[in-house]
Amino acid sequence: MSGKKRYRLLMIDDDAALGGLLVEYFERFGHQLTTATTAAEGRHLLRREPPDLLILDVMLPDADGMELCRAIRSDSDIPILMLTARGDLPDRVLGLELGADDYVPKPFEPRELVARVETLMRRSGEASSRGLSAGALVLEIETRRVTLGEREIELTSTEFELLRILMDSRGRVLTREALLLKLRGIDCDVYDRSVDMLISRLRKKLADDSRSPRFIKTIWGTGYQFVGASDG
Repeated sequence: MSGKKRYRLLMIDDDAALGGLLVEYFERFGHQLTTATTAAEGRHLLRREPPDLLILDVMLPDADGMELCRAIRSDSDIPILMLTARGDLPDRVLGLELGADDYVPKPFEPRELVARVETLMRRSGEASSRGLSAGALVLEIETRRVTLGEREIELTSTEFELLRILMDSRGRVLTREALLLKLRGIDCDVYDRSVDMLISRLRKKLADDSRSPRFIKTIWGTGYQFVGASDG
């Protein structure tokens, strides 16, 4: 296992027997899995020692897994893999719309779960180190540089963070409240309506038309969604 990255994982699933088996199975691949059988216990563990990735079951005894996914996603960018017996298409789509990064229906082969986890973590790590892109739009995280084709886009620190949050949540609808929670750590003066003004300024700098958006789509009555297609 030397040379292979070891991940810290948290699984929230009320099947304690399954959890115990997966703890041993993930350890064979060099990964540390901690389990919780209730949403309350899982939230406590998330706050106490945030893992690298969350495996989340839809059917929990004290909460709806979909709503828990939405709540976690509103203030965390942690990769989330939904794990559930409800494997039909509408549930898969709903889970992804609420912020899950992948979806594995039960029953499943443990090796497939390990492979999905490692793929998600690899993808997350690549995005963190290289940056984010959508067509000609490139956001470089380390240098805090944004380019659109050959043109460099001058952004304030708050505008940069807003664009990063949107691009990192590609395809997911983010409410103004969710954006506020993330942005207040950058600029304490950010307030509800200023999210709209920031979006307006960002669109102007990106030459993005709100009526026919290439990058940022308004979801009326809710918030915003980054719709630019990924290059990867």
